[in-house]
Amino acid sequence: MAGQSARPRVGIVSDVVLQRHRLQAATARFGLDICFSGDPDRLRGYPEFPDASLWLVTLKDEADHPVLFDHLLESTEAPVLFGLDEAPKPGSTEYFRWERRLLGKLEQQLGHLEELDSEAALEQLEEDAPDARPLPDLPHWIPPAIPGSVAEEVWILGASLGGPAAVKTFLDHLPAGLPVGFIYAQHIDGNFTDVLIRVLGRHAHYQLKRADEGYRVKNGDVVLMPVEHEWTLNEQGALTETSNTWPGPYGPSIDQVLLNVADHYGQRCHAILFSGMGNDGAIAAPLLKAYGSRIWVQEGTSCGNSSMPDSVAATGCTGFCGSPEQLARELVNIIEQSCLLKNRQKRDSA
Repeated sequence: MAGQSARPRVGIVSDVVLQRHRLQAATARFGLDICFSGDPDRLRGYPEFPDASLWLVTLKDEADHPVLFDHLLESTEAPVLFGLDEAPKPGSTEYFRWERRLLGKLEQQLGHLEELDSEAALEQLEEDAPDARPLPDLPHWIPPAIPGSVAEEVWILGASLGGPAAVKTFLDHLPAGLPVGFIYAQHIDGNFTDVLIRVLGRHAHYQLKRADEGYRVKNGDVVLMPVEHEWTLNEQGALTETSNTWPGPYGPSIDQVLLNVADHYGQRCHAILFSGMGNDGAIAAPLLKAYGSRIWVQEGTSCGNSSMPDSVAATGCTGFCGSPEQLARELVNIIEQSCLLKNRQKRDSA
């Protein structure tokens, strides 16, 4: 996986215990090592000054700690960020916006922080995959989708670090013929897109493809959102590339993909958030839940990094949490239940 090298080390100084804990949780979510977290008096009492790449300092009243700043300036050449906003309640939209503002400030000083799957990790995923595996059977009560038919229901698969392995496992445990299409939003280096499509498409019975101008998502598709520019759907549900880059620090923005797809599909658009760093998806997911969409997440112990699905789960909008295999089985179950319900309704109205 990416991120084998040492991560930047951050020191946190605050005389507000709650703020200190929330800064510590947020920086850890970005994959940073925390070499110190405490109040100003504790820092001054340290026998050896901690070796941090950056210091975060937030105080109730700077006048209460007049010697802190001189102590920092004398002891370190690392950048020091003062006066950070107070952290809102975790799990709220305001909290995730605060977390992203913090990430922006950190990246101004430390550079790009999100770890992504490397080309070597993707190649290894292909090497480790079995040559073939028996396909699950499509349940009797699910009529197989007509090949090439436009999907009436779409599931967004959102992921970052560790996502390709999780999504591949998920797709490999789905039977062919499900009446559903997928839109895949994966944080990845754009140079590795071809490798990602090849690796996930190996032995797959779901068709992986790049988004294409004017294309309508078909049953059995897994349409990969490009990294460079934002894509939307027009009134007919056809994909359209814009001239805008994706909002936020990383492309494709999973939040924006959720909003853009749901704008057309409404409650027929659902989402699964897989392994990844950061909190992309946590702002838009509750909005989709309000539409009537299903929001699911990968459970933490099966993730390469659980920060992203954990963030979405913290909003309280998720309806199911499981391993990639469990997520696949649950998707088949709910489609089967929907088909059974439709058949029952037909019999009742006959």
